[in-house]
Amino acid sequence: MLLHWSPRSPYVRKVLITAHETGLADRIETVRTVVASSEPNVELMKENPQSRLPTLRLADGTAIYDSVVICEYLDSLHNGAKLFPPGWPERLVALRRHALGDGMLDTMLMWRAEVLRPPANQSIKHTQAWRLKTNISVDMLEEEAEALGQSPFSIGHIGIGVALGYIDFRFPELAWRNGHPRLTKWYEMFSARPSVRATEPVDEP
Repeated sequence: MLLHWSPRSPYVRKVLITAHETGLADRIETVRTVVASSEPNVELMKENPQSRLPTLRLADGTAIYDSVVICEYLDSLHNGAKLFPPGWPERLVALRRHALGDGMLDTMLMWRAEVLRPPANQSIKHTQAWRLKTNISVDMLEEEAEALGQSPFSIGHIGIGVALGYIDFRFPELAWRNGHPRLTKWYEMFSARPSVRATEPVDEP
């Protein structure tokens, strides 16, 4: 399997954490692929017409995307405890948590793109809205942190953990740990996992 990859992408990081957790990391070759919303990658578009990361190419040439689809595919290839619980309500809880983490990432990626624009062209209204959404999401996760720590590790934990890690990576000034002791404790446990340590984001060109 070949994974189109970037060391900065939180969506790619979800896939790599999943690969490590499922014991499949050694079966995946990563290839550095550059994408930009304003400059589509023509070669990548032959596999993913949206020119987005991550994209996984299988041995038979089939390409699959996006991150949650790739993660569930990888989860189907091993016989251990599943990251996508097969039964309800556990599956619903895991998917809801993942959706919150992914929503946070979507918000922060838009926010990140906005702050890279010239200051005169930035929308204060939008950045304030994105900050509010992120802060309220962290507040909600503080209330759920104990339940997170008590439930089996799942795609929901990966989604939330990667989102919190992305705050540290791109928005450290938010200091999200302040006032969130339970979530901080949970994130420390999450960050200690070998799969998480092996996939720390790097701000390379």
